[in-house]
Amino acid sequence: MQKPLVGIVMGSDSDLSVMSGCAKMLEAFDVPYEMLISSAHRSPEKTLAYARTAASRGIEILIAGAGKAAHLGGVIASETPLPVIGIPMKTSDLGGVDSLYSMVQMPGGIPVATVTIGAAGAKNAAILAVQMLGIKYPELRRKMINYKEKMKQDILEKNERLQSIGYEKYLEEMNQ
Repeated sequence: MQKPLVGIVMGSDSDLSVMSGCAKMLEAFDVPYEMLISSAHRSPEKTLAYARTAASRGIEILIAGAGKAAHLGGVIASETPLPVIGIPMKTSDLGGVDSLYSMVQMPGGIPVATVTIGAAGAKNAAILAVQMLGIKYPELRRKMINYKEKMKQDILEKNERLQSIGYEKYLEEMNQ
C-alpha cells in the first residue's frame, strides 16, 4: 500500500457509516489514506499526538468528522500545520446544526474548512482533499477534471432523456 496522504479521523465509531463515504470517494481517486477513531474529549492525548505527528508521517490533509460539540477538527487544527477539513455529523438533538456551528465558528488563526452536514459532507470532504492534493499531484488534478466532466455529461444525458420521454415516464423509470 502507498503511504497515506490523507488522515481521516472520527470522534466515535457511530460516525463510521458516514465517514466510510469519505474513504470510498478517496478510493475512487486512488488516494491512499488512514482512518482512526480518536475523540477530542475522550482521548485528547491520542488526538493531540496524532495531529502533531501527521505531517512528519507524510500526511498532507486531515479530515475530521464529529458531532455535537464537534471540537475534533479544531483540536486537530490547533496542533498541525496541515489543512483540516471538518465534517459535521447529523445529531439527534439539533440535526447537525450544532456540529456545523462549532466547526465554522473557529477563532481566527485556527481554520477548519467545513463542508455540509453528514454523508454529502463526507463525499465533499474527500473531493475537496483531492482538489487540494491536485495542486501538487497533476494526476489527481486530471482525475478531478475527468470526474467533473463525467458529472456534466451525466446530467446532460439525464436532461436529454427527460426531454425525449417527458417527466411522467422519466419518474416511472426512476422508481423502477
